[in-house]
Amino acid sequence: MKFLTPPHWPRPKGYSNGIVARGEMVFLAGIIGWNEREEFDTDDFAGQARRCFANITALLTEAGAKPEHLVRLTWYVRDRDEYMAAGKALGAAYREYFGQHYPVMAVIGIDRLVEERAKLEIEATAVIPN
Repeated sequence: MKFLTPPHWPRPKGYSNGIVARGEMVFLAGIIGWNEREEFDTDDFAGQARRCFANITALLTEAGAKPEHLVRLTWYVRDRDEYMAAGKALGAAYREYFGQHYPVMAVIGIDRLVEERAKLEIEATAVIPN
């Protein structure tokens, strides 16, 4: 994996500008913060994010991938202010599952998600190296 940061650009914090990767690609659907019974344990933003990260990690494991193979995360959040306010707890939960690996990311604000109680949904792409 090669992380793309032109020499005159500042190093991004909490994400990467771009990644070049070769290998087997893994695509994950929009993952929400419910448990394996499709029930929400919390309505807390950071709590649901933590569950999203756990669910993503479980699916990566099923594919034979690891969190460091993630190349892209696209977040869909219902409330930008709630996302911003959860920063510290969100960062701690992120590092618990993904460590210091920061793939390409985008955060998109939306009105609602299919699951009414979902605070966020995350699509993920990983590349397992050859």
